[in-house]
Amino acid sequence: MMRTAPSRPRLLPAAAAATTVVLWASAFVSIRSAGAAYSPGALALGRLLSGCLVLGVFMVVRREGLPPRAAWRGILISGLLWFGFYSVVLNWGEQQVDAGTAALVVNIGPILIALLGARLLGDPMPPRLLAGMAVSFAGAVTVGLSMSGGGGSSVLGVVLCLLAAVGYAGGVVAQKPALGQASALQVTTFGCVVGAVMCLPFAGQLAGEAADAPLSATLNMVYLGVFPLALAFTTWAYALARTTASRMGATTYAVPALVVLMSWLVLGEVPGPLTLAGGALCLAGVAVSRSRARARAAAQETVPEPRPERAPDSV
Repeated sequence: MMRTAPSRPRLLPAAAAATTVVLWASAFVSIRSAGAAYSPGALALGRLLSGCLVLGVFMVVRREGLPPRAAWRGILISGLLWFGFYSVVLNWGEQQVDAGTAALVVNIGPILIALLGARLLGDPMPPRLLAGMAVSFAGAVTVGLSMSGGGGSSVLGVVLCLLAAVGYAGGVVAQKPALGQASALQVTTFGCVVGAVMCLPFAGQLAGEAADAPLSATLNMVYLGVFPLALAFTTWAYALARTTASRMGATTYAVPALVVLMSWLVLGEVPGPLTLAGGALCLAGVAVSRSRARARAAAQETVPEPRPERAPDSV
């Protein structure tokens, strides 16, 4: 008798990816408050230090040691490009351009991830993934244009957001091989440490600005370190270890749609019809890119004997 294989190993990475997307979307709302009181480098360092503290506690509780030597190359590159460079440059870019323009430019990141993943990691580029990314990018463009303020963009800001997208894509592609050698928690923790060390030159700014910043801004900075960084980067690494970089990159196209929803609920910013349409396109594209052919999925799920599965790493 044919039996259906357990779905738990597939549901956990999907839940981890969803957690990441929701928390990363919430970061845009928190950055609005923290960014008004902290400069880009200080905000990045404060966020990274908060993340290191939380991740360090989890490392002690789980008694995880140093990653294997083979994982360090990917950890160092992702820590420099994504945790460090990306954080500072994006914070700076968002001070130069409006949120819509920043979101539009940064959303070339998943496309770069797909291209780099195919070239460097041998990731497949199935038609569904390409079609989904095209639909989501169209939605991101729609959201970006609908949220952009007239005349609010600068060449410097666009270039900074473009550099942030490049750093994000490079960090993701570098992180993928490291996850084959170390746990998600190890890769995230030491990547965060590398990013924090990179941002240490901003320590003086952080100390001076923290003395004058309102409590709400500081709390938002800590929130950014604990949830969108420590928790969300770990769930991201957990999911990335179980799928391709291209597919995970496409999943982040849900972020603009969730930012629109959160801004509506938290900040009372009512989105217009064009913004809602763009958000719907983003979500539709993610659904297409994450889907698989029904026949192939059924063939994988229906097996004569259940194969032993390696227990997934805890997040």
